Amino acid sequence: MQDLAPTWIAVLSPGVAIGVALLADRWLGEPPLRWHPVVAMGWALAWLGRWAAPPAQVGAEKRWGPWGRGALGWMAGATVVAGCAALLVGLVAWVPLWLQAVLLGLLLKPLLAWRMLRQEVQQVETALAVSLPAGRAQVSRLVSREVSSLDETAVRQAALSTLSENLNDSVVAPLFWFTVAGLPGAALYRWANTADAMWGYRGERNGRIWTWAGHWAARADDVLSWLPARLTGLLLLAWGPVRRLRALPQQARRTPSPNGGWPMGALALALNVRLCKPGVYALNEHAAAPTADCTPRAIALCGHTLWLAAGLLAAAAACIAALQHRGWA
Repeated sequence: MQDLAPTWIAVLSPGVAIGVALLADRWLGEPPLRWHPVVAMGWALAWLGRWAAPPAQVGAEKRWGPWGRGALGWMAGATVVAGCAALLVGLVAWVPLWLQAVLLGLLLKPLLAWRMLRQEVQQVETALAVSLPAGRAQVSRLVSREVSSLDETAVRQAALSTLSENLNDSVVAPLFWFTVAGLPGAALYRWANTADAMWGYRGERNGRIWTWAGHWAARADDVLSWLPARLTGLLLLAWGPVRRLRALPQQARRTPSPNGGWPMGALALALNVRLCKPGVYALNEHAAAPTADCTPRAIALCGHTLWLAAGLLAAAAACIAALQHRGWA
């Protein structure tokens, strides 16, 4: 009986950490840039990228040189990131069990960003109410595409697509990998996702050729996002009729990304709106274009989905911890 309380604390600790992380995100927001681990990942990737990708002015190299440097740089950074996270977990292990969950949650928080995502998308709608140029300027903070030719509908579609895709990339997927592999798993995923955002392009970007240098980063992110993206898409439709669930796989296949179409297609179906990127994809194309009232509805739906995902993942984390304590896993 003396071991019962510590056992239950250990089992519940990962789920409590998830709750602490989300509450810290809601109440505190993002840490200062100088202390933000994802910002540090971006600096490291920018430095490694100058070594991995050939400058545009010298022309594209043969395949294997940039590919090898990109893969090696990615793996070196991933090793450091996961190792630092493991070291922090080891340090936290010295404090009482009940405090470990709180500290793990605070360490997990910078690896997810729901409050910032929600605010940035809402500010697109606020800016559109002022003027179309203001809306374009705001949405340019969220997307990498050229925005100068976007009309009001296209600006809103870009913001809603980003909201749904980053619900997975910035929140659900880090929580998923925290459930599977603890803080090192969440940190490794954010490294992979940040690397894909910075390196995962074809052709020239920012004066360098990324076709092969960014190939490993793009594929690694595809692999690590595969399950979380599908979970996010299914949970976004958990509040609606079953026929939308049946339509989701077909919609998801319409995007070039093997994963992005799942949350984006799910949001399009859930709101019954059309989400398009001209020349790239059209999701739920027979529906009406989104209007101003769709943005708060989308944010609310994504918020409900996040808490549903967090509850399911917390329960899964407790089951995994219980199995590990019994020596079954």
